[in-house]
Amino acid sequence: MSAAVQHHPLQLTTAYGVCRHIARSSAKNFYYGFMVLPRRKRNALSAVYAFMRHADDLSDNPGMSVHERRRKLTEFIEGYRRVSEGAPTDDPVFMALRDSQERYHIPFELLEQLVQGTGMDIQEAGPETADAHPLIAYQTFGELYDYCYHVASVVGLVCIRIFGYRDPAAEQLAEHVGIAFQLTNILRDVKEDAQMGRVYIPQEDLDRFGVSVAELASGADMARLRPLLEMEASRAKEFYVAAGELLPLIDDESQPALWTLVEIYRGLLGKIETREYDVYTERVRLTVPEKLKILGKGFFRRLT
Repeated sequence: MSAAVQHHPLQLTTAYGVCRHIARSSAKNFYYGFMVLPRRKRNALSAVYAFMRHADDLSDNPGMSVHERRRKLTEFIEGYRRVSEGAPTDDPVFMALRDSQERYHIPFELLEQLVQGTGMDIQEAGPETADAHPLIAYQTFGELYDYCYHVASVVGLVCIRIFGYRDPAAEQLAEHVGIAFQLTNILRDVKEDAQMGRVYIPQEDLDRFGVSVAELASGADMARLRPLLEMEASRAKEFYVAAGELLPLIDDESQPALWTLVEIYRGLLGKIETREYDVYTERVRLTVPEKLKILGKGFFRRLT
């Protein structure tokens, strides 16, 4: 990375404040992990999140065509590339991210992959009639893994650079934890995604359990759907094993943050399991008191 333009400390303080506000307003689960980090690391993660949020907003903008959204994403990452190489900027998110990128040695390629991941959800076409079936996004789990890598594992690979680690084994483990988080999200959001015309559970899994896209979207026959959803949950659990191995590999001061994030997402998966995989009757989520209880335990881990 080329030498960057130096900003006045007050400018950086303001820029990080903007990023923290974005993260606090939008990162419903993620921000709880931020809260048990030292301030400098919380600032850095907030800058990364704000950057991701902007990319997500561009990719999800219903007021733009598919072509326009992809063009905007390309312009966005190219704009940040110039900033990362030293170009001046008044954008507070870019300003804060560049500072964090330099401070924590975050490769530009990972940030580029974050933006590529948001673009993977841009559809060429969706159902055109009310009775049209949602589109199968991925045929195989291998294809789904690649998607999960770009939208979640890359986030983990950025996070551990901020958390701090020395053992290269942490990178593969962080990748797997990201997969676990995203599989949990996919399982939770089956109904909502189908309503938006998108199915993330691979075609090969639907075929294996003899479940049609229409059945998955409707949730009308849980007896038929439960074995499929249970298998997807079991797959996520296998990836969560990596979290226990990753925890001791990151800096002591960052371990409570990772522990808090894992417990929130694993708690979400546990609640889905407790409801016997009924993700249709109502959206499954942890309540604020449940998340605060986990956060409290995370703070205790930070103090001990």
